[in-house]
Amino acid sequence: MLTLVQRRRTPEHWQPFIQLDFVIGCDFVDYCTAMTMPNPYAADLGDRDALEAFGDTPFRLQALVAGWTDEQFERSYAPGKWPMRKVLIHLAQTELALGARVRFALTQDGYTAQNFSQDDWLPVDGDADARTALDVYTTLRRMNAGMFRRLTPQQRDRTFTHPEYGQLTVAWVVAQMAGHDIHHLKQFEMVG
Repeated sequence: MLTLVQRRRTPEHWQPFIQLDFVIGCDFVDYCTAMTMPNPYAADLGDRDALEAFGDTPFRLQALVAGWTDEQFERSYAPGKWPMRKVLIHLAQTELALGARVRFALTQDGYTAQNFSQDDWLPVDGDADARTALDVYTTLRRMNAGMFRRLTPQQRDRTFTHPEYGQLTVAWVVAQMAGHDIHHLKQFEMVG
């Protein structure tokens, strides 16, 4: 099914985009294309601009935990869930993995991403302290945000294949990462 949809961007401007099965809307690109899988963190991102959220959420998290003790980082937001130190490790690992995934997508035609299991990855760095994990996360984020801001529309629309999600774009990854950050920021706020 192919439908032309109009989306209001500003009061003076209507932004057209194509809808196949569903649309992932974002202001990060001039138009959005349908993907085979919706962003699992779209509800967390809401109507925020993906690139704006991508740029500021890690630093909101950094400010929130600035005065935390080691004991606070070992608390969890819910029974049976990771302590917040491990959530920080997970955020750093995700920043590393998805930043690399985008770089492969931008430089390799026909790139197919590999799945990674957060539960398998976490023990690799599981002994890292919270401050180190936070530093890695925010440092990688600054580098990745700079890359994303410099991308051309063609680069943002560059596609690659994911084994679970199907065909994705670089812009989809930015929106996923931004929503993922907000999802975890809410957990930190519950503990804080």
